[in-house]
Amino acid sequence: MKTLLTLIAICALAVTSVSAQNTKTTSKMVYHGGPVLTGVQDLYVIWYGDWSTGYPGDPGNQKAPLVISDFLSTIGNTPYMRINSTYPDASGQPATNATVYGGSVFDRSYSHGTELTDADIQGIISDQISNFSLPHDPNGIYIVIASADISSNETGFCIPGASPYHARAMILGAMTKYIFLGNPNRCPILAPQFFADGTRLPTPHDSFAGDTIASNLAHALDAMLTNPLGNGWFDRYGLENADKCQNIFGETYMTSNGARANIHLGSAGDYLIQQNWVNDRRGRCAMFP
Repeated sequence: MKTLLTLIAICALAVTSVSAQNTKTTSKMVYHGGPVLTGVQDLYVIWYGDWSTGYPGDPGNQKAPLVISDFLSTIGNTPYMRINSTYPDASGQPATNATVYGGSVFDRSYSHGTELTDADIQGIISDQISNFSLPHDPNGIYIVIASADISSNETGFCIPGASPYHARAMILGAMTKYIFLGNPNRCPILAPQFFADGTRLPTPHDSFAGDTIASNLAHALDAMLTNPLGNGWFDRYGLENADKCQNIFGETYMTSNGARANIHLGSAGDYLIQQNWVNDRRGRCAMFP
């Protein structure tokens, strides 16, 4: 009887997993009347914590800032980003696909500790603007990326199924948009694209942290552009565009180092980033509209 109950539980879990996936990929996107981001958006990165060394199992950890700088320098105006243009506002103006990398800074001070709340993330951004390391840009999206010794329970980091965190708040008197991403080396099982049978696979840039963050960052940017205030585009289950394609990568190819990739970005090279939801009559996860 105990064995039978266990089998029933496993079957129920499998059905639930399939149902959840179908929910993500069949429910229509709904517009809720709020703004989408239009015009060129400037992207600024704050590397919080210690990014100077490798990490057990990921000797390329310290390469993450270069991997992400190259990614942000080349992802704007690509066919992938044009998927977001399928999400218009009330006047028919589409969400932008134009992003420009505005630079990055390192904050090694640990001044906000090693367990970050949303208020801490705002403080990290405020610090870098106040000391003139970054501009106070109304068209800016500030991206805080934490090292592997940093946790953030409040933002859902390391919680299975949680979406990359994006929010907005009044910072130094102006409404400011921001994203928080943790280092995947803290919870590597949340990057299933780079594992097979429990073994870590090669990544396009030989940096597990950098290559995983690139995919998570694409996810966060897609959601920010189409639902910046929480009243733009999401489906009846509350899923934003990229949430519906989480961990879906589509057709891939093999890179020279034996890694899988699905997009080539000029001089930045190859990446494996999750697909985004195309908002048309068919509705689907894809790498281009």
